[in-house]
Amino acid sequence: MVLTPILITSCLIIAILLYLFLTTIDNKRKWLNIILAILITPLAYFYIWYPISTVFLPYHHQKEFNTEAWKKKPGLRYEMIDRMISTDFLIGKSKEEVGQLLGKVQWLSWNETNKDFDPDVWNYGLGLIPGAFSTIKEDVEITFTNNKVSKVKLSQSGYNFEKTDQTSNKKLDSINARFNTK
Repeated sequence: MVLTPILITSCLIIAILLYLFLTTIDNKRKWLNIILAILITPLAYFYIWYPISTVFLPYHHQKEFNTEAWKKKPGLRYEMIDRMISTDFLIGKSKEEVGQLLGKVQWLSWNETNKDFDPDVWNYGLGLIPGAFSTIKEDVEITFTNNKVSKVKLSQSGYNFEKTDQTSNKKLDSINARFNTK
């Protein structure tokens, strides 16, 4: 286990709250309350605070990019995308390289000027933001200039849980046909 500032701060807050609670029960033996608070803090952290925080807070672990995991387990994309963006992993790569790394393009962005889908702006869904009761989905948009990645950005929007018909997009189909993906 790695000691992080959040872990240390959380444990201190829990220890102080436990101490304050224990002093309301027995105000005469403060030294015993301190020892009990210190002993109970790890249990309270790992069995109460940590499970609740992982369910309700939109935190996700960070992992290195893995092509197989990206393609086969879309639920893990959250864990890879932040590091991909912060290290400019995709910047400068060609469409073919991106297609081999990330697999089939899920959709193309709409170009309002041309009133058509833009084959130079690819999108991949990351899914719903982790956390209970989340209805916000996150996507990554990859912009190409002269066949090279020039910009990678995240976008968020509300998720509609109604089933929609998937219409065919000839530009998207022609882009995906170039990649040997399953």
